[in-house]
Amino acid sequence: MREIVFDTETTGFDPKNGDRMVEMGCVEMVNRVETGATYHAYYNPERDMPAAAEGVHGLSSAFLSDKPLFRDTAAELLDFIGDAPLVAHNASFDFGFLNNELEIAGLATVSLDRMVDTVAIARKKHPGAKNSLDALCSRYGVDRSHRVKHGALLDAELLAQVYVELLGGRQIGLELAADAPAEAAEAPIVQSQVLRKTVREPRPHVASAEEMARHQEFLKQIQSPLWGS
Repeated sequence: MREIVFDTETTGFDPKNGDRMVEMGCVEMVNRVETGATYHAYYNPERDMPAAAEGVHGLSSAFLSDKPLFRDTAAELLDFIGDAPLVAHNASFDFGFLNNELEIAGLATVSLDRMVDTVAIARKKHPGAKNSLDALCSRYGVDRSHRVKHGALLDAELLAQVYVELLGGRQIGLELAADAPAEAAEAPIVQSQVLRKTVREPRPHVASAEEMARHQEFLKQIQSPLWGS
């Protein structure tokens, strides 16, 4: 099963108030195992970057000024995600911004039926516990030492590891891969070579007169033989 784990960075919290998406990062998984295929893009939001948002992800208006508009590269993103389920942490937030950008670009939005929310999964598995991405990384031993600020692709890569752990660990992915149909080449059947020993037909043997005479002499030397003379 193919899934896309993704994350976004934005200018704020609410696309209905004019906030825009400025970064998208996607990680492809097949049978809950990362394939190594990723998608990453920055976007010019066509507006200023609030200081509070810049403090979270470090993306300034100056940095984003020469980046493409979302609508100019949307086809590449849509081609990458295809029709796969989309996994995100607090997915309604990321889906809201993604669909807002698609609407602005005049494109069809992504169905919420495809949404997989890892926050909801974490709350069900760890009720009452902290379930932020940082907290889950700590709980499952996912290394985030290189995460200084939020970054869409980096966070998607971390989330992919957390997602697998939330569903039972890496073994689950291996079991799914084993159950999935695969075009595995059949191992050649090696036919053992049986060593056959040539068996000779029994040869008829009749004792000669000389052999019979020696045999009779031998019997005379034995006291009370058990066989007749």
